[in-house]
Amino acid sequence: MTTAPAILELALLLLAAAAAGWTARRVGLPAVIGYLLVGLVVSPFTSGFVVDRHQLELLADIGVILLLFEVGITIDPLRLRREHQALVWIAPAQVLITTLAGALVGLFAGLSLVAAGLIGLAVALSSSVVIVNITRSRRRTTDQATEQALLGWSVIQDVTGVILAAVLIAAMDTGGTSPLPVMAGLVGFVIVAFGVAWALPQVLRAVHGQRDLFLIVSVASGLAVAAVGAVVFDIPAALAAFIAGLTISEGHHAEEARRRLLPFRDLFAVLFFVVIGTLIDPGELIQAWTWLLVLIGLLIATKVAVAYALARIAKLAARPLQLAIGLGQIGELSFVLAGLGLASGEFDRPLYSAMLAAVAISIAVSSIAVRIGAPARAFQAQGGHPS
Repeated sequence: MTTAPAILELALLLLAAAAAGWTARRVGLPAVIGYLLVGLVVSPFTSGFVVDRHQLELLADIGVILLLFEVGITIDPLRLRREHQALVWIAPAQVLITTLAGALVGLFAGLSLVAAGLIGLAVALSSSVVIVNITRSRRRTTDQATEQALLGWSVIQDVTGVILAAVLIAAMDTGGTSPLPVMAGLVGFVIVAFGVAWALPQVLRAVHGQRDLFLIVSVASGLAVAAVGAVVFDIPAALAAFIAGLTISEGHHAEEARRRLLPFRDLFAVLFFVVIGTLIDPGELIQAWTWLLVLIGLLIATKVAVAYALARIAKLAARPLQLAIGLGQIGELSFVLAGLGLASGEFDRPLYSAMLAAVAISIAVSSIAVRIGAPARAFQAQGGHPS
């Protein structure tokens, strides 16, 4: 059986990730740090066992697609506006300020306008998976108001980020020519997504009583719409999945689909963090250490500090410093943007490695630092899990 070695390799990798995550939690660290370390250990850039990175990247790509599809489903714009009125303006303000500041630094460093914009937007966006883990961890010290603000801020970041990413992708694809074909593709995909949003609930209603068919249709719909966006309309699959999820976010069946997708999301999220570790090339990182310092500096000065100031200005009920630190990482959508920059030639390999290292470092630091400065509280069993 020619596929047996690949299956064994994947199984061993998941077991190693589970062991590393368990060990990290035993010493009081977030499990995601263990996943990142496993990726570093099995990467082709370190000695010892080397995992089949192409196989892992495929699974991680599927995971990011399902993750962003599920995130899109969870977003209810009307509820966000009703329950988080202040966040409706301060979260987009933070994304715009961080993106512009990062773009200015990139331009000063000699990058193209598109590359500079990609860097700024990548720094501006946080990790939905990490934020969810922060709000559900047994060791969390956040209060309910801070947790709600973290989750609300994160999803509004994602919506704003997808809009800005669409603009950057259009600029990237046109290469100075008319942007009309690219914009037409975006409009065409949105029309398809709304068509799916109308049809999918009808199908889910018909198979609601059959758990296996309901799950198959839910997963297949997210993957199919993402693939159509990428193949037909030339939109990155992960962004297409997010838009598709956003269009079907309302209704009981959409919420049920989200619950059924969660186990898959969690499994693939582990693989995603392992992949981050496998892609970091220490040799290239040595060449781009200044970029790594710049990215971390941007994260602190134009994202954490800005989020803290905006939370104070808006007088959120949340703890401003803890909220800002909780948002202080670079996440999944940023990983997609970094990949776009590399594939399009806007980024070179050292800059790409610096961005991946910034993702890993920021996730590890923010997951730990967010617990500091507030009294620990008892774990609430409903909806929580160790992180």
